[in-house]
Amino acid sequence: MAVPKIISVDDHVVEPPHVWQAWLPQKHREKGPRIERARWAPFVHLAGARYDNTMDEDGRPGDYWLFEDRVIYVHKRFVAIPLEATPGGDVSRFDRTVMKMTPITYEEMRPGCYDRDARVADFELNWVDGSLPFPTFPRFCGQTFLEADDKDLGLACVKAYNDWMVEEWCEPSGGMNIPLGLMPLWDADLAAAEVERNAARGVHAVCFSEIPTKLGLPSIHTGYWDPVFAACNDNGVTLCMHIGSSSTMPAASPDAPEAVGGTLAFNNAFASMADWLFSGKLIQFPQLKLAYSEGQIGWIPYALERADTVWEHHDAWMHNKERIPEPPSTYYWGRIFGCFTADHHGLHNLESVGEDNICFETDYPHTDTTWPNTRAYVERMLAGVDDKVAYKILRGNAIDMLCLDRE
Repeated sequence: MAVPKIISVDDHVVEPPHVWQAWLPQKHREKGPRIERARWAPFVHLAGARYDNTMDEDGRPGDYWLFEDRVIYVHKRFVAIPLEATPGGDVSRFDRTVMKMTPITYEEMRPGCYDRDARVADFELNWVDGSLPFPTFPRFCGQTFLEADDKDLGLACVKAYNDWMVEEWCEPSGGMNIPLGLMPLWDADLAAAEVERNAARGVHAVCFSEIPTKLGLPSIHTGYWDPVFAACNDNGVTLCMHIGSSSTMPAASPDAPEAVGGTLAFNNAFASMADWLFSGKLIQFPQLKLAYSEGQIGWIPYALERADTVWEHHDAWMHNKERIPEPPSTYYWGRIFGCFTADHHGLHNLESVGEDNICFETDYPHTDTTWPNTRAYVERMLAGVDDKVAYKILRGNAIDMLCLDRE
């Protein structure tokens, strides 16, 4: 199989310490995000991808983000590849077993986590020439700024992040870094304006929550978000919804092992897609595109089948056809992108998943990443897949999804 250069639609940037202190207006910098260092007791993982972080003078050192005089996020070894994972800088000896839930400083991270030029170099050796980076400190759709006490400061932080993303992280990267914007979630009109501001300078992807009501925000059914959806529809901007962008993760028993949540991680994407298929918004906004980042793809065929069955069999009392004139799956094809790191079941059901509806992710620098062996990984993963289909999965669909001027 001829492996094309890969465009990854889900990676993560560890924001450099200077971002907000350099890009915020001067009046906001005192309360704006900044990096400090402390020693930490062992972390406790809480629901919703949150942590109990307790300073301990006898603990391990770690850099943390302070915002509005509150500790928001402590950097961790399983979120940012530590230097010790590549002993002596030898990437062929990459060891993910050292990526643990323990604190880390910037000096202990692989520079590609936070340095643009080092990121470009890491991806060049990994057969990747395009990467869509989700945020770390702001969380997956900017929840950190939604929770700010001072919303003027929150808006300034969103704009500063977007300016840094476009002008510093992406534009000088030679196309390697593809801009992914944030929006001020607490005001749909301001959010739409920010989508339009960034679209005018080539940003065709914006973070959104898979289930906004989990954040205390209106649902997609209310009409509240229509200005945002219209701005995305009219400017070719894809709504990118990462797992965890609702600040909740699926759970079973409250005392279940953490592996249960990890196994169920796709479930919010499943629920979100059902919401969208029956919302009528994909009819109201016929050019709007959605992406389920790190949601995997094997569940999609059944979700579409079940939605169509409910639409047909239960219409007498649900009145589905009054809102959705065609089977819900009709609005999936070419509009909703499933994004995956590893999903052999989904790949074995390409006809049902849709070869035009899936994109690949390297998930650098998280524990799931296939870096630095992504080329060899996809050669094995797509063995026997037609070259034209492999091109779509690894590159072509990402170009369509992100309106990229590439081949």
